[in-house]
Amino acid sequence: TMRLMAGAATGASVSCLTLALLLWLHCCHIVSSFGQKSDSALTVVENTEGGEEIDGAEEEEVMVDEGDLEVVQPTEEWQTLKPGQAVPAGSHVRLNLQTGQREVRLGEEQLKYWTQEHRETEEIQSSFSPDELKRAMKKIKEDLNPDSVASKYRPLEELKRDMAQLDLLVETDVQIMRRLLTQFNSSSSTTEQRLNILLELEYLVHQVDNAQTLCSMGGLQFMLQGLNSSDFRLQESSAFVLGSALASNPVVQVKAVESGALQTLLTTLATAQPLRVKKKVLFAVASLLRHFPYAQHHFLSHGGLQVLSELFRADGGGVLRTRIVTMLYDLISEKELISQAGLDPELDASREERVRQYSKVSLQGELLEKGWCSLVPQLLESTEHDYREKV
Repeated sequence: TMRLMAGAATGASVSCLTLALLLWLHCCHIVSSFGQKSDSALTVVENTEGGEEIDGAEEEEVMVDEGDLEVVQPTEEWQTLKPGQAVPAGSHVRLNLQTGQREVRLGEEQLKYWTQEHRETEEIQSSFSPDELKRAMKKIKEDLNPDSVASKYRPLEELKRDMAQLDLLVETDVQIMRRLLTQFNSSSSTTEQRLNILLELEYLVHQVDNAQTLCSMGGLQFMLQGLNSSDFRLQESSAFVLGSALASNPVVQVKAVESGALQTLLTTLATAQPLRVKKKVLFAVASLLRHFPYAQHHFLSHGGLQVLSELFRADGGGVLRTRIVTMLYDLISEKELISQAGLDPELDASREERVRQYSKVSLQGELLEKGWCSLVPQLLESTEHDYREKV
């Protein structure tokens, strides 16, 4: 019994020593922990600028979190936002009720400045680089060099030789008109051939230079001879060519008046002719008189209004009546326009001379005297709206 009690006392003492040792080690660990700085401990940093104290660890943690976020750059169109994405301040964010997703685009202020910036960027991108400008200037200098331009094209004589080998003939407009006039004046040419020649000439004389060249070649006399032909088809085609050559061509107008074309045209209108011939002859008369006061004065002095009044009364269909009224209206209007004041004399030095020439043309007085005030209103009874509008 004594042995058992001694063993129990010995075991209890050992347990107490062990417990005391563990307690001492734990206290040492606690003391060492308080003696060292922890990585996550709070550090007070003095603000040298006089501000408040900040927490360095928390600031570093916040900066790391913002850097990890994906920032979406909005545009003017709606974009879908994914979880974890951030948007700049001022952006317009909405919840799409149909898809249940958030969407973002530029705000009103951002959109205004972004549009301006985008436009400026496009203008900058559309400009040329210095290298491109240098190459362009170099090319311009090369193009301005006559030798370089001539080297790119073959001479006309060489082209003619090549065309001759291919049985092709290259002619200028002058050569074509000279050939056509020779064929027209040939006694062996038939009426159909002459009609085809007049058709080709009418196409060529629409160019001002060609019409003047045709007159210098004597083509005007051929047209007047065609007006005196017994074949109404030649009369019609000749009047058509003559009218096309006279239109807005002062040089041809002067030569036509000097060659007596006005008297020939009025004589053709006064004689019995088919309607298609009178239409073309009236076209030639109008082309001769427009913007030419000298011809208008001769037209009135040679009884032109009397011829038109008889033609007006004889026309039952109204086609010639409308054309006559239109021509008279144009002649009255151009005289009124040229007589208006306010034109710069430096820009229009010939205005005084034209006003003097138009003053000799008493068209309105002649119309009143010849009874046109009772003729023109007759077109108001027509069922054609165009006729009434012209009146």
